[in-house]
Amino acid sequence: MGLVGDLKDDLVGLVRNPTDEQKAILVAIVAIAIADRYFVWIDFPFVVRTTAAVGVGFLALFVASYLLTGHLVPPDEDDEEELRP
Repeated sequence: MGLVGDLKDDLVGLVRNPTDEQKAILVAIVAIAIADRYFVWIDFPFVVRTTAAVGVGFLALFVASYLLTGHLVPPDEDDEEELRP
């Protein structure tokens, strides 16, 4: 279908039935936006403000991932197959 069709399908999937990964990424994006606006009011320089906001986003990503999946890092499917007898 092409790039536009794939993007449309992904967006519809995000709105109708988001995966845990999409939920965690959305939480991180919102956290970055909120942190960036908060740091503007403190008058941090642009580079410091942006770096701190991205750091807040990463922390939110890990917390949301842990709350959604129960793991900080999800296990790889390949590792699970190798461990089985």
